[in-house]
Amino acid sequence: MAKDTRERILETALQMFSQNGYAGTNIRELTASLGLVKSSMYKHFESKEAIWNALLDQMIAYYGERFGSPERLPPVPDSLEGLVQMTLEMVNFTVHDEKIVMTRKVLAIEQFRDERARGLATKHFLTGLTEMFTPVFAGMMDKGLLRRDDPAMLALAYTTPISALIHLCDREPERTGEAIALVEAFSRHFAKVYGEGAVEKD
Repeated sequence: MAKDTRERILETALQMFSQNGYAGTNIRELTASLGLVKSSMYKHFESKEAIWNALLDQMIAYYGERFGSPERLPPVPDSLEGLVQMTLEMVNFTVHDEKIVMTRKVLAIEQFRDERARGLATKHFLTGLTEMFTPVFAGMMDKGLLRRDDPAMLALAYTTPISALIHLCDREPERTGEAIALVEAFSRHFAKVYGEGAVEKD
C-alpha cells in the first residue's frame, strides 16, 4: 500500500530534522522534496510545530512497540545467558533500525531547544532504560539468577554503559561492531559478577 501524504511528510521531516535540526529545516524545502506545495502540506499540518509534535508522538509509539518501555516490559529471562541474548537483541535493533537511529539524533540535537524533546531524551537515554530493567532484575533475583541487591541501582549500573555504547554507534557508525562486542563482553561480565553466589528459589 502506498504511503499516505501525512505519513510521507512525517517520514521526510524526521530525515531532515535528524540532519539539520528543527531550526535548519525549512517548510518550503520539505514540501518541495515531497513534490508538494505548501497548501497541500497545510491540509495535514497547520505549522512546522504541528509536524514536530506529531513526529514526537509517532516516535514514542514506534519506540515503545518495537523496543519496549516501562509500560511494555521485556520478559524476565530464565537464565543469565538469556539476559545476555535479550540485551544483544535490543541493542542490535536500536542501532540498526534507521527510524530509531534518526529519532535519537533528533532528540540529541533538540534536547537543548525543546522541553518535550528534553524530557524524551532523558527518558530514552537514561531513566526509561533503568525503569525497564529494574523489574527485570527483580524478577531474576526472585528466580535465584542474580544475587540480592537493589534492583534499581543494578539497572542503572547495567544500562548506563550500554546506553553510552549505543551513542558511540550514532557518532561513529564504523565502530558499531566494536561497540556491540563491548556490550556483549560487558553483559557477560555483569552476569558473572552478579550471578555468582545466587541461590535458586525453592
